[in-house]
Amino acid sequence: MLNKRNITGLLSSVFIVALASLSTQAFAVGINDVMKEGERRADAGATAQKKVDSVADQTEKIVNDYRSVTKVVDGLKVYNRLLQTQLDNQDSEMQSLTTSIGNVALIERQIVPLMTRMVDGLEAFIKLDTPFLMKERTGRIARLREMMERSDVTAAEKFRRVIEGYQIENDYGRTIEAYKGSTDVNGRELEVDFLRVGRVALMYQTIGGATTGAWDAAVGSYVELPPATYQKQVAEGIRVARKQIAPDLLVVPVAAPTRAMQ
Repeated sequence: MLNKRNITGLLSSVFIVALASLSTQAFAVGINDVMKEGERRADAGATAQKKVDSVADQTEKIVNDYRSVTKVVDGLKVYNRLLQTQLDNQDSEMQSLTTSIGNVALIERQIVPLMTRMVDGLEAFIKLDTPFLMKERTGRIARLREMMERSDVTAAEKFRRVIEGYQIENDYGRTIEAYKGSTDVNGRELEVDFLRVGRVALMYQTIGGATTGAWDAAVGSYVELPPATYQKQVAEGIRVARKQIAPDLLVVPVAAPTRAMQ
């Protein structure tokens, strides 16, 4: 039969076992809560890190975009400065052109009378000059006068044509030329070969070389030349002018200068 002492010991053992069981359960519950809390914080930390990484990526993208835009802006500034310089130059040119256009009318009023006097002077020169290629030269003067009356030809083109006429006349003095024509020979109009040596001499020779003559400015007409002296020389000169033989020295009649020409 259990005594009081045994009962008390038994109850104490049961209490200790129960208390130990409760402590173990409480510890287990505490560990689980701590682990869950740790997992929750770890998840929260991972989420926060993702947010930080996302913000860092966005920040880096914004910085890169800013740098790209800054480079574009710098390029546009340089381009705009260049365009402004070009615009300033164009404005300067426009002002210069406006001034020039304003002076065109004045220049044209001054140059037209000058060109008319130049044509008159050229015509007078041809009339006083040795009479070679007279049809061609007087025709050129007639065309110049006709051109001067045309309104569809600019003043610049008129001036160019007048200067061209002077240049052609000037070139005659440095060239040798042979051409066919007709002239009065002993009262008869005959076809002849003319030989022009610059403006020094103008000679002719009939076909076959029977008659040779030259222009005499003193008498204002052609005079016959001695065939023994000039027949062969003029014939060779005609062939030289036509490039049928090589150039060579020629003997041509040259009138002595008068006192009025000195």
